[in-house]
Amino acid sequence: MKKAFVAASVAAGLLFSVTAFGQQAGGFSGPDATKTQNSQTTQNTQKGGFVGPDAATTTVEQAKGLRDDAWVVLEGNIVRKVGKERYEFRDSTGTVNVDIDDDNWGGVSITPNDKVRLEGEVDKDWNSVEIDVKKVTKG
Repeated sequence: MKKAFVAASVAAGLLFSVTAFGQQAGGFSGPDATKTQNSQTTQNTQKGGFVGPDAATTTVEQAKGLRDDAWVVLEGNIVRKVGKERYEFRDSTGTVNVDIDDDNWGGVSITPNDKVRLEGEVDKDWNSVEIDVKKVTKG
């Protein structure tokens, strides 16, 4: 009986410490979280995720040969608008049409002279390739 009580106590203690630790190192942020908790968490810890080198830059020529939905990072210039949310992108290896939803610009204004970094997915149809851009970075 004593062993079962001790084991249950240890398990409860571990559960409490794991739960308390999880709350300090991030976790749920939503309507029930207070501003004080969120600001303390932000000040005391970094957001989780991968820490290391960025994805390698892909050229337009390479991107055209990749499979559908492959993740790419392109660096070059957006040279013109070709339709609603569609633009022509150019790097030293060629051009490709890119689809940039209005909400994926992130407040960045771009001219044809600005060098940009586009992150997104290859979108292949029967006879065309375009890039579905998820993030635009200037410079």
